[in-house]
This record gives sequence, C-alpha cells and structure tokens, in this order.
Amino acid sequence: MFFISCKDILDRKNIVKEMMNLKAPKKTYSFFQRMWRILKFQYYKLLRSPEGAKKVSLGFAIGFGLEMLVIYTASLVYVIFYPIVRLAKGSFPAAVIGNIIGKISFLPVFLFPVAYALGKMIYPFHVKKIHHEPFTISDLFSSHIFTMLKSLLQSEVYVLIGMTIIGVVFGVISYFVVHYLYEKNRKLRLKNRKKRVREPLVQI
Repeated sequence: MFFISCKDILDRKNIVKEMMNLKAPKKTYSFFQRMWRILKFQYYKLLRSPEGAKKVSLGFAIGFGLEMLVIYTASLVYVIFYPIVRLAKGSFPAAVIGNIIGKISFLPVFLFPVAYALGKMIYPFHVKKIHHEPFTISDLFSSHIFTMLKSLLQSEVYVLIGMTIIGVVFGVISYFVVHYLYEKNRKLRLKNRKKRVREPLVQI
C-alpha cells in the first residue's frame, strides 16, 4: 500500500506539471482595443478614488488640461505639474489619470490645426519670420544656435497660445463632467450597498 500511494503521488505530481506546462493561448488585442481597455481601466479607477468629488474633479481637470501643452512645450510643463495640483488642492492621482486619458485620446495631435488657427486669430501681432538657410549640426556649436532657437520659438507661438486656450476650456468642461459622473457613481454604489444590507432582513 505504501508503494502504491507513493506511485499515486508521483503520478499526480506529473499530471500537475503537465497541466502547468500547457499554456493557454494568449488573447491578442489590436492597438485600438488596447487603448480602449486602458481608458476603461483608468475611468473606473478615477470614479473609485476615495478623495471626494471636488478634489478628484479638480485634479483630473488640471491633468487633462495640461496634457494639451506637453508636446508643444517639450514636456517642460511637467516641471509645474505637481506644484499646480498641490496648490489647487486637487487629487494628484486623479491628475495623473487625467493626463493619461489625455494622451490616449490623441487630442493634442488632432487639435494642432485648430490650435494654430486659434492662436493666429487671437495673437495681436504678426510673428516675424526669419529667413535663413537650412540649419546643420555644426550650427549647434556656433553663434547660429540663438537664431535657430528664436526661429523655432516663433513658429510655436501660435500653437502654444491656441493649445493653452484649448487646455483651459477642456479643463473646465472635464471638471463638471467628472464631478457629475463621480457623484452619480457614488450614489449608485451607496444604493446597491443599502440594497445588499436589506436583503438578509427581508429573508428573515
């Protein structure tokens, strides 16, 4: 009996090993499906944040609004990202989620022509164009670097102005949208919790 039981144990171990070696086929997702899954995950994560509707909405609005400027400031806007959220007394995790959702939406890229047109319409002066020959790598180590930087900055003026306005508008809109969704989700969870508490009492 002892030898039979040992054999059974060994057989079971081998079966377990074989089952572990059998890899289930991984489900593949397209690029848009992956983006949607990330967006969905961040959305539910946002609504379940315990910091309250006001802080969550404010943090999300700041993060989402500042994302409009990330590309066009070469990510330098992240230097003031944390201080702005803390000074405004918003939720930093919600601000990060807002920033991620802004990236996934690709709005800063799609709205480039709109931002340029808006900035050109609002800016009261014409941007002075600098006529020059194409820059080379050697210009980086010469006095031409200042001319090159000035030219690059001037070409971005309209876009920065436009994107700043778009960021503010989107920030304000997203504040009210997130506040509404957060409160709606909170009330729904509270209602479901009360329902679960009452069910055992009804059965008794």
